[in-house]
Amino acid sequence: MDTKKELKILLWTVAVFMTAFFLPTESERFMTAVSATLDLAKWYAQEHVVLCLLPAFFIAGVIAVFVSQRSVLRYFGANARKCLSYTVAAVSGGILAVCSCTILPLFTSIYKRGAGLGPAIAFLYSGPAISVLSIILTARILGFEMGMARIIGAVLFSVIIGLSMSFIFRKEEQAKKEEQMNIVPPPEKRPIWQTSFHFFMLVLILVFANWGAPDTSDARVWQAVFSYKWYITGALSLLLCGALIKILKLRARWVVFGAVATGCSALLAPLFIGQAKLVPLVPMLTGITALSVILLSDKGNEENREWALASWGFAKQILPLLAIGVMTAGFLLGSTHDHTAIAGVIPNRWIEWAVGGNSLLSNFFASFTGAFMYFATLTEVPIIQGLLASGMGKGPALALLLAGPSLSLPNMLVIRGVLGTKKTIVYVMLVISMATLSGFVFGSFC
Repeated sequence: MDTKKELKILLWTVAVFMTAFFLPTESERFMTAVSATLDLAKWYAQEHVVLCLLPAFFIAGVIAVFVSQRSVLRYFGANARKCLSYTVAAVSGGILAVCSCTILPLFTSIYKRGAGLGPAIAFLYSGPAISVLSIILTARILGFEMGMARIIGAVLFSVIIGLSMSFIFRKEEQAKKEEQMNIVPPPEKRPIWQTSFHFFMLVLILVFANWGAPDTSDARVWQAVFSYKWYITGALSLLLCGALIKILKLRARWVVFGAVATGCSALLAPLFIGQAKLVPLVPMLTGITALSVILLSDKGNEENREWALASWGFAKQILPLLAIGVMTAGFLLGSTHDHTAIAGVIPNRWIEWAVGGNSLLSNFFASFTGAFMYFATLTEVPIIQGLLASGMGKGPALALLLAGPSLSLPNMLVIRGVLGTKKTIVYVMLVISMATLSGFVFGSFC
């Protein structure tokens, strides 16, 4: 008998028993935190996984399989020109309207394809931090000064944090540079414009499928886009079908059958689903399922099967960690979404009290708390609006804006799996410290 193994089993059994035995079910705060945990998990599953993460996994699969190593090394590699690589990485956030979790499969993909640590980190930070929609919403609701401070801070952050990570871990980066100097990438299998078209169709589908409801004071163009967003998404999906046939050489009848099945599911979903917000999930799931089956069934081009398998690989790696992170964040910090607020174990009034004024401590607390909370795309603005109304200072508000959207507990768990514990801790510390300093400076002048 393996004594150590049996002792380990005994200790786990005792730990689980003691946890169950002393559960404070009579505590209202504890039960409210449990309710917040389940509420956040349900909302995350309904609002975020299908429309955000699943398309993001397929986009990451495109990077992993179809984007040539030559292109990744050219724009993000350790030997790429810093001016080019950091500019591309920082600007990427303006194109991708994603949150701290949706960016993860894309970051993982480019990093594993040979991107340097600095450009990859700049891309990781900028993706959720500086989307066009989030900057516009910030300026409109929180004021022009806050909007400008956010975009300037986020762009500078992405570059400075990327350069700092590259400098701190310069020995590893130097080894990667030397290794990549000897790499002779294989020739492109297809013109880059074809891969780019295929990639951006998926990105645009992701963007328009998640286009948020505008305010009544928004410009008519934003309201019009929201009104027709599913028609736009449908049109982009048809263009994607064309790319599947013409670029990936998938059988036309399979693609047409998948498109028809997706269209029929969109028409039939309202008849069987009572909640209007859940209706779009049906055609999205149908389309993703059809695409997966078509790719896995294709025997003419091994790359197509690799795309599906690579996407599944990212999902398998990331989803469990995100689930753990979302549950933990909900239990500790509560669930805030769709005008619903359920407190976690840590009372909201403590947070509101701690971020008043403009001391270094209040800015640090705002950035530290925001780093562990989960913010879906654009939800950080109304949350901060409520905190400002409760007495939050402008400096801590900016600190939360700069740290919160780009970090979260689920995000950290996944990054640790990709970069390791040491790099993850350094990255988180850089984001929190820079957000703290920026918020303090901004609050001193505003």
